[in-house]
Order: sequence, then C-alpha cells, then structure tokens
Amino acid sequence: MNILVVNDDGIRSPGIVKLAQAAARFGTVTVAAPDAQCSAMSQHIHVYDPIEVSPAAFPAEGVRAWRIGGTPADCVKAAVHYLCTGEDAPDVVFSGINDGWNAGFDDLYSGTIGAAMEGLRFGIPAFAFSASGGSDFSAADRYLQPIIEELLSYPRCLDVVWSVNFPDGDADGVKGIRRGVKPAQTQFYTDRFLRTDRPDGSFVLQPASELVCSAEPGSDVDWILRGYITIGKVRSTVIGTDLP
Repeated sequence: MNILVVNDDGIRSPGIVKLAQAAARFGTVTVAAPDAQCSAMSQHIHVYDPIEVSPAAFPAEGVRAWRIGGTPADCVKAAVHYLCTGEDAPDVVFSGINDGWNAGFDDLYSGTIGAAMEGLRFGIPAFAFSASGGSDFSAADRYLQPIIEELLSYPRCLDVVWSVNFPDGDADGVKGIRRGVKPAQTQFYTDRFLRTDRPDGSFVLQPASELVCSAEPGSDVDWILRGYITIGKVRSTVIGTDLP
C-alpha cells in the first residue's frame, strides 16, 4: 500500500512524525507537508504564487519526505501530480496528527480536513487524525495503530473523510472509542478576540479563542470532552460516490 501523509501544522510538527511512523507499518509512506504553519487553511490553494517543493530530512526510517511552500491542499496536489505517480500513486491519504481537535464547526476551517478532502477530489480515500495539542501523544501512541488497521478495513469511501480525535490526557484516561459520531452544531474553539483601538478609528483583533465547555449530547465535541476517542464522517458536498 502507498500512503501519502500530509498535515497543516508543518513538516516539523511532532504529530506528523507520529502518524508517518504508524503508517509505515502498513505500507510505503511519502510525506508531503507545508514548510510553515498552515492551520485553518481549509482547502485553500495557490493559484498565482509559485509553490516551492524540496526534499526534506525526516525522522522516520524508510520515509521519503518533501516540504512544500504551499497549503495542505497544495501538498496533496504536488504529491499526486509530481511526487507519487505511476506505481507510487497513493492508495490512501492520512492527514495529521493535528495539534488541536477538529470537531464541530471547526471542521470547516481545518487544514487537516482540507488536505484530506483534496485527497477525495483525486479519488483517494482519506483519513484525518487530531489530538488535543501540545506534546502529549500518549493516547495516540497506544491507539493509533489499531485504529488505522480498523479504518483500512472499512469499505472504500470516496465522498467522506473519516475523522479521528484523541482526547486530552494520558492513554490510561481514555474511556473508550465512540464510532459514528456527528459533528457538534457549534465551534470547539470559540470566536473570541482581544480588540485594540487606534486613534484613526481602525482597530486590531488578536485571536484569543477558548475551548467550549459542553456541546449537545452524543456529538463529537461532547464525547471528546468526556474522554473518548471519536471516529466520525465529514462528508463532502460536491464529491459523489461514483468516482473511480
């Protein structure tokens, strides 16, 4: 199996190393990741500016890596058209592990989800992985490999991204896995800004988001906050199931 690993936090993110190492147990891995932080890019692409593509050193044995001077979706385009062609064409796209959860309305903004959606556009099944952020990946360390094995056993699906979120805290605190969860009808990270007014009447808004404390019962946000790993679908509204 040929596995394309992408993300939105950049090629230096510890999360993408974790994902590439786990993916390498299932096939041949190529990493194509942004050279800089690209969170909340959704499926944004470059249409005028040039995109620089360079080989990159990567701390995972047997993994070929490239750093891309573009967005997460640009990374998928570059990989499919130039880096993973012919017999090396990707069979699946893995996106993540994101530094921060992707759930609720935040799926709309997520570069992690956006990169996976770009995979669907090329007819490649795609999976997104997210964690609470920071340096604690203990839950992912324990559960990532069996979850990947489970996801790869699912029927080939070309109109949805399977999205996995690991809860906060260590692996021993995980209460279980909730499958088939639906996105909460709210943002996980609230719209909050610190405003600084200027004498000319303009002002500056500094993002200062905070996590919500609760969400509707049974939603992805609700289960994550309660300490569960969640697996759910994020459906594309423009891609049908009749792709090759």
